[in-house]
Amino acid sequence: MNTTIDSLTLDVPDVDAARSFYAQAFDLGDRLHFRTADAETSGFRGYTLSLVVSQPANVHALVDAAVAGGATVIKPVSKSLWGVGGTIQAPDGAIWKVATSTKKDTAPPSRAVDEIILLLGADDVVASKTFYADRGIPVGKSFGRSYVQFETGASPIGLGLYRHVSLAKDAGVPAEGSGSHRLTVNGVLGAAVDPDGFVWAPVAVSA
Repeated sequence: MNTTIDSLTLDVPDVDAARSFYAQAFDLGDRLHFRTADAETSGFRGYTLSLVVSQPANVHALVDAAVAGGATVIKPVSKSLWGVGGTIQAPDGAIWKVATSTKKDTAPPSRAVDEIILLLGADDVVASKTFYADRGIPVGKSFGRSYVQFETGASPIGLGLYRHVSLAKDAGVPAEGSGSHRLTVNGVLGAAVDPDGFVWAPVAVSA
């Protein structure tokens, strides 16, 4: 099945600066790649990236490291009914949410990440769900026209769909945006563009 997202490529104005920031903040290794690009973009880019961790101390550690590296806080770390989380915007403009469903610490703080999840904002969730399902990515959970979680198996990066407006609200930013997403999804879907303009590319094979 086409279940794997191997990595993500972010279009950034300065590759060296982006590489330095992400190494200091999240240290995600080869799950993130960078490409110099200056395609026009403004406002919300239509996606968010989530880092799921095991405890609140790790949320704070990752958010603090990101802010120290130049990220902007959109939503400060706080408790909610669902756990503990915070949202930041990286210097390149990507929006990251760091969260845990646990409300108590059980170990010393670390920047260990349990899961990376890519949430795509869809204008029509049903149409986008159909696009991915037809290409072999099975649906794990679906809540009508509002949210879809795909079953991505052993993929290092999970995939979900959220209504564009709802995703922006969850991120804490206005929903308006235009231009490039500045994101490429590298996975076994190969070369494709989904209904909302998100670009997929084949996974590069190392020599």
